[in-house]
Amino acid sequence: MASTSSTPVARASAERIAELHESLSEIRAKVQNASPSRQPTLVAVSKYKPASDVLACVEDGQLDFGENYVQELVDKAAQLPQEIRWHFIGTLQSNKAKVLASIPNLYAIQTVTSTKAATALNKYISSDRATPLNILLQVNTSGEENKSGLPPLTSSTTSPDETELTKLAKHIISECPRLRLQGLMTIGSLAESLASVEKPNHDFETLVETRTALEALLKEWFSPDKWGANGKLLLSMGMSSDFEAALKSGSDIARVGTGIFGSRLKKEEIKST
Repeated sequence: MASTSSTPVARASAERIAELHESLSEIRAKVQNASPSRQPTLVAVSKYKPASDVLACVEDGQLDFGENYVQELVDKAAQLPQEIRWHFIGTLQSNKAKVLASIPNLYAIQTVTSTKAATALNKYISSDRATPLNILLQVNTSGEENKSGLPPLTSSTTSPDETELTKLAKHIISECPRLRLQGLMTIGSLAESLASVEKPNHDFETLVETRTALEALLKEWFSPDKWGANGKLLLSMGMSSDFEAALKSGSDIARVGTGIFGSRLKKEEIKST
């Protein structure tokens, strides 16, 4: 089994372990069916779920996990196997960069939206780290005010090389050697995610269009070994309700929480328990 920290994690019940393994198997089959010619990354979103649930999934071969809250991620990372690849998928505040950067097996931050946050992460990442920290830029493809993210690049974008998104991408590649620009991430609108899987998802199409436009610009300025996966930006889009549609639209990363772990309490409900 994978090596763990010095703090033991209580094991889940046999029934819970069997439930989690069954759910993982079902989600993996759906991922494969939605993208038969590719091998996208399944990120199990373990927000509000106990470390014992994560450990049960690790024992079934799942290594990529996503967390939304810094302290919860710090606590779990200290208890669980170092082989886990942690993805931070919550709102990123630059004053939390030092804490996040201290997690040795933090694999990616999918929600970067400012040069301030990127610069802070680059500053605090240990020089002993074997590989750069993967960074995805969050794009607000739906235009909703309650959603974080930078404006997308579309055919109607004027001066695309001067947008916030483009400037941030250039900053990370040229000024942040301990970070690697890996791709783009979006959280689409609920209305789009609830639409028929046969209907094109506007938010996913917008992120695909944004990637195409941004890649074209980056290829003019940097060699392909400096960013993405050999000059290709990865896409992270889709959650439990719409990850199959996202994969069919070309997503490289699927973030699935309730589909694996089941329904979760709300934050205020957890505080009251």
